[in-house]
Amino acid sequence: MPSLPHRYRDLIVCSAPIARMPFRSPTARVVAALSLTQLIGWGATFYLPAVTGPAMAAELAMALPMVMAGPTVMLVVMAIVSWPLSTIFERHGARPVMAFGSPLGAAGLLIMGLAYGPVSYILSWTILGLAGACMLTTPAQIAVTEIAGEKARQALGVLILAGGLTSTIVWPLTGLLQDQWGWRTTTLTYAAAMLFVCMPLHWLTLARRPREQSAAKATSEPAPIDRPSFLLLAMSFAGNGFITWGFALTIIILFEAAGLDHASALTAAAFIGIARWAGRGVDFLGGRRWSGFLTGLVASALFPLSFAVLLLTSSFAGAMLFALLYGIASGVTAVTRATLPLQIFPSDTYARASAQLAVPLNLSYAAAPPLFTAIMTYWGPHAALWLALAISIVAFGTLLGLSLLHNQTKQASQAN
Repeated sequence: MPSLPHRYRDLIVCSAPIARMPFRSPTARVVAALSLTQLIGWGATFYLPAVTGPAMAAELAMALPMVMAGPTVMLVVMAIVSWPLSTIFERHGARPVMAFGSPLGAAGLLIMGLAYGPVSYILSWTILGLAGACMLTTPAQIAVTEIAGEKARQALGVLILAGGLTSTIVWPLTGLLQDQWGWRTTTLTYAAAMLFVCMPLHWLTLARRPREQSAAKATSEPAPIDRPSFLLLAMSFAGNGFITWGFALTIIILFEAAGLDHASALTAAAFIGIARWAGRGVDFLGGRRWSGFLTGLVASALFPLSFAVLLLTSSFAGAMLFALLYGIASGVTAVTRATLPLQIFPSDTYARASAQLAVPLNLSYAAAPPLFTAIMTYWGPHAALWLALAISIVAFGTLLGLSLLHNQTKQASQAN
């Protein structure tokens, strides 16, 4: 468990990009508020069973795999709900939806903290899925674009950079709270944070849409989303997302299958987190100079390169090189998922396009861990690596195709 001074230094480093914005700026206030609410939101939901899962399983008389399936239920529900919410985000903005999602999340955590068996436990994750669709990641990114305007890409980069520290901060905190109070009180504490921290911040800091603007949007015909571009973007993002979420729980096993001892495998796995955060920082620093397509294509190309390294070598140096390439690719891709739609779709369709993109993304995130685990169990770690290599090549190809299509469309519009 990292010491408190190290965690404080992480927070200082994370807040440095925000500090460069004048804090009287509404954008800076929104980014700072959402950085905190996203940390609480993800830390209190998806990341919670990683620490409390064994204790939950013992007290609820449930198998640990069933307990760990809770976040998968949450992601599936988020995927189902995201598409219907897209129109609400576009017409009414993120503020009312996120303010509603906070107490809904608190209710889900309350039911979890009072759960007595599988039915109430799964019910809690279903409610958390509804809450997550209202307040986690995509809604936060929509809220930032509503207020940041032309600086949306930079502001999104800061938000995602801060989000990279969620597990680093929340896992030790959750472990400390569980040691002191048990998993039930820990869960109820997070429920209180959702209600008394997240909801006020969402309501007080996010952009208020003028009634005239909302009425105009409600009566006007929504701008169309280019479906070929949408499908290519969804395929690329879902493919790389399937890989990263699939390896999230199995990467240590992969390293050990490559011939590393357990300590070396842990070291290489831990380095991925550092490289991932660095990748997010690289995109933030260079985002204003580089096209979103350029950074996205470079990151997408690093994925198959990293898998080839791990397939061709069994040394610790090879594992560390894989961790560096894979981590940077994961970090840059996390930013690209939020910012590239700004470059592809009209600004007034960003909310709808982002919410609809969340459907294939969340489904791929939910399916990846059990599928990768099954592949590694029945066919071995190398089969999972070959599958990841194939999917990453397809993801790169679709993003390259989207880039070419976007350039052709742009040139055609300029010619006219």
